[in-house]
Amino acid sequence: MTDSNELARLCENAGTTFVLALFVDLRGKPCAKLVPVEAIDQLATEGAGFAGYAVGAMGQEPKDPDLVAIPDPASFTPIPFIKEGLAIVHCDPHVEGKPWPFAPRNILKSLMAQSQDAGYEVWVGAEVEYFLLKKDAEGRLITADGQDTAAQPCYDARGLTRMYDHLTAVSTAMNELGWGNYANDHEDGNGQFEQNFEYSDALTTADRVVTLRYLISMMAAERDMVATFMPKPFADRTGSGLHFHMSLTTGGSPVFPQGADEDPRGLGLSATAYSFVAGILEHACALQAVMAPTVNSYKRTGAVATSSGASWAPRRPTYGGNDRTHYIRVPDNQRVELRGGDGSANPYLAVAAALGAGLDGIKQGLDPGELGTCPAHISALPRTLVDAIDALDADAVIGAALDAALPDDRVPGRPSVSEYFAQLKRDEYFACHAEISNWEIDHYLTAF
Repeated sequence: MTDSNELARLCENAGTTFVLALFVDLRGKPCAKLVPVEAIDQLATEGAGFAGYAVGAMGQEPKDPDLVAIPDPASFTPIPFIKEGLAIVHCDPHVEGKPWPFAPRNILKSLMAQSQDAGYEVWVGAEVEYFLLKKDAEGRLITADGQDTAAQPCYDARGLTRMYDHLTAVSTAMNELGWGNYANDHEDGNGQFEQNFEYSDALTTADRVVTLRYLISMMAAERDMVATFMPKPFADRTGSGLHFHMSLTTGGSPVFPQGADEDPRGLGLSATAYSFVAGILEHACALQAVMAPTVNSYKRTGAVATSSGASWAPRRPTYGGNDRTHYIRVPDNQRVELRGGDGSANPYLAVAAALGAGLDGIKQGLDPGELGTCPAHISALPRTLVDAIDALDADAVIGAALDAALPDDRVPGRPSVSEYFAQLKRDEYFACHAEISNWEIDHYLTAF
């Protein structure tokens, strides 16, 4: 259990009066209990109990024992800019005293342990994109900034200035938390923004993505706006990505760099870095089931045109230098940018799956081939969620990454995490497919 003195000390130092004991389910839904500081010792020593089936996608049935959320003091995050005296602490769900293997944070921690066993520390940066919207008199979603109508609004200084109050409030919050916000920009779609913070270890960055989504959503609501991380809320606009910059160190020394003169491909990467890239490309189709886990995700990756002229979403698993058309961009010799993820991705699962793929590439000594090429057996990324799930079902490496926290003595008859996740997403796809869309009415109503 958590050291109660440590958590109590953090609350006292921050002036905290209430704590959100928070975790996410497999879909990325943030779940929490609001705990008064008077009960902080109980939270630290006993955890917070949840009916796991009621939480959502957590691999539980109504008959199962409670999920008990055990707080991680290292993740303690005061958020007085949302409510005075409020803080978040990210938690690791347990059942009957053991880490629950369906909990995304536990899964990422298991992959990080595997990476450490292989001799590597994992570092991740994240680019969080989102839209700011509001509802008109008829209840339709429209751009919150009514003047944001340019055909190419990306980096528009006027659009940034009109959203100044929201953007600076989020930026100030990140900097007060010590995250190192270094840029805030208008993205390629009308009403679309991105706010960046410095990279950290994989777990810290995943925690911060979850926290930032919460902060952005709450701060937008205070200004009567809707912040959405939905991958493709508008057919004619660029979708929202969640790009991850990944790197490895060993004993504190970078693993990826190599002298440019020693790399015949000219990117200055080591053989280990190329194998890491090759592993991600090799498993890209299955990886997309985790990186782009909604029906709507494939409206983004399948887009052929937007009002700005580009979709910025990869359609083939290729890699290259400082070129944003690739699935993996290599901006410099320190890191690689994985561009397949979108705003609906669960950051814990996405990083875990990508790490599992990259480590497999290193283990197998894979080579990614020449710049701009795909693995020989892949011509394109999946076109729909169900295609990606089929790829996940067939990929033992990505399946093993999702199952990384499963104990050897798991309950017979209970599906693995990868099986449960695949069925969850397959059901989601067919539930959507069962709906009758306006497109069908327009094309079929009087066609026959």
